[in-house]
Amino acid sequence: MALTIRKTLLHVEETRIEGGRLAPAPLTFYAAAAVVANPWAGRGFVQDLRPEIHAQAPELGRLLTDMIIRAVGSGEAVEAYGKAAVVGLDGEIEHASALIHTLRFGNAYREAVGAKSYLAFSNTRGPANAPISLPMMDKNDAGRRSHYLTYQFSIGDAPAAGEIVVALGASVGGRPHHRIGDRYQDLKDLGHDLDNPAAV
Repeated sequence: MALTIRKTLLHVEETRIEGGRLAPAPLTFYAAAAVVANPWAGRGFVQDLRPEIHAQAPELGRLLTDMIIRAVGSGEAVEAYGKAAVVGLDGEIEHASALIHTLRFGNAYREAVGAKSYLAFSNTRGPANAPISLPMMDKNDAGRRSHYLTYQFSIGDAPAAGEIVVALGASVGGRPHHRIGDRYQDLKDLGHDLDNPAAV
């Protein structure tokens, strides 16, 4: 089944002041989303989702990756990244998961930004205007807490009952004034040997 895209959208949000203080550098969020027809809606329980995953996930991954890279200016500039899907009420959570939890979707983005970390994710079900939460983390360092971020938005008319919203997110910068340390400091404080990965 061919991919049917009703519309795409791009959000760009820049935070200049946080906690009443000017940010040392602005935090800029980017979110690219596509509203697509759910290829499994109305078909009853579909056991094998692979044909549609193989047909649609790569195209979605390339489309949304291209939107993000064009907006940011380069893959190298992306610091944190993530993905999300929200399936409409006639679909299963598995349908949302199917289109984003495959290397056929995520690898285009990982390669474009030169990432080592896995893509943070959310997959939910909801009606039109449901919140779309895009969790993100540092693309190369999963323990860098300054880049534990979530960008949230909604689309007034999506997802319709037979649709899925699929999104990629990126940040340039981390939380302004971050001051909770990172995972490695916690591990050190708890007595873990950071030079011995097996002990962590």
